[in-house]
Amino acid sequence: MRKPIYLDHSATTPLREEVFQQMVQAGQLFGNPSSIHIFGREAKRIAEAAREKLARAVNAPESSIIFTSGGTEADNLAIIGAALGNADRGKHIIISCIEHHAVAESARYLETLGFRISRLPVDQHGIISLDDLQKALAPDTIIVSIMHASNEIGSVQPIAEIGKITKKRNIIFHTDAVQTLGKLPLDIQENNIDLLAASAHKLYGPKGIGCLCVRNGVRLQPLFWGGGQERGLRPGTENVAGIVGFGTAVELAVKDMTTVRLRLELLRDYFLSGLQRRIEGVVVNGHPYTRLPGHVHLSFAGLTGAELVKALDGVGIAVSAGAACTAGQIDYSPTLREIGLIPELARGSIRISMGRETGREAIDCLLDKLPTLVQSLRQKNAAGQ
Repeated sequence: MRKPIYLDHSATTPLREEVFQQMVQAGQLFGNPSSIHIFGREAKRIAEAAREKLARAVNAPESSIIFTSGGTEADNLAIIGAALGNADRGKHIIISCIEHHAVAESARYLETLGFRISRLPVDQHGIISLDDLQKALAPDTIIVSIMHASNEIGSVQPIAEIGKITKKRNIIFHTDAVQTLGKLPLDIQENNIDLLAASAHKLYGPKGIGCLCVRNGVRLQPLFWGGGQERGLRPGTENVAGIVGFGTAVELAVKDMTTVRLRLELLRDYFLSGLQRRIEGVVVNGHPYTRLPGHVHLSFAGLTGAELVKALDGVGIAVSAGAACTAGQIDYSPTLREIGLIPELARGSIRISMGRETGREAIDCLLDKLPTLVQSLRQKNAAGQ
């Protein structure tokens, strides 16, 4: 029996063997890092070594890395924590209209506290306009939050240019880099990023561990209380094994980044070339060039993404009908609405995301199965109308 093919790496990635082995070793050092005896000191030592690896990956000082339970918590701490910590300077926040729910819902919560939220539109590729950003700035703007790359359509935002704008106005710039850490170069100094959120399980690390990189001098109010860990910003006994896994995963990802990125870009282009020769009425969403490597978002007329995902699963190929956080919703994603997709195409969308272990044979299998399944579903739906 053929092994199932996994093409949903933007949802989560398999744990690398090297990461697993480091976590097993870390599990033997069971001491509480806050304890001053030898058991605690050893646990703290390996956690701090992982913190240094993450800091190096984004060109930040070690003290700027705050460990969290994942990207969602990191985004919440960034948006809500920075808003509450800087409310004396203003109550205006700017985000894009296609932010991840962790940012979008944090912004909605802040609206109930009296903060004003401006939501920037995007073009048909999902990219904000720098002119729109400039026009949205106000004297009391305190935060601009724009994700580095869309988890749905894969488009990469111009964060370097955004950082230049915010730095001139002394505005806090937050970016959700959950989809890009370890896949694209990241430098908080060069890009003037003040707050950067990331998560381990998107780069072959464990679930349940993420981080927020906090530039020195940025004021944050904690969301949790009860201890002094993580500079008082994230109290609670540290997940040492998870932290070690995160550090190992990011170290390996950065080391392999250039090679893996080039291979995935070639594999993505190979897939798109074969797809367009085989299937009519398919739309490729997202920016044609400035996008995540190995990430493809497609819309098909005459079917729904959910039924196509089920059909592909039936032949042993795993893809996504959208962001995993919104799976099960009947309505289609706000991102697809904001880029101007008509409802039929928005509902008929799937996301294919390749990973470091994806080979040409997997893509050939997808190209072999997909046309037949699309045709079958279109005929079935047409007959049922």
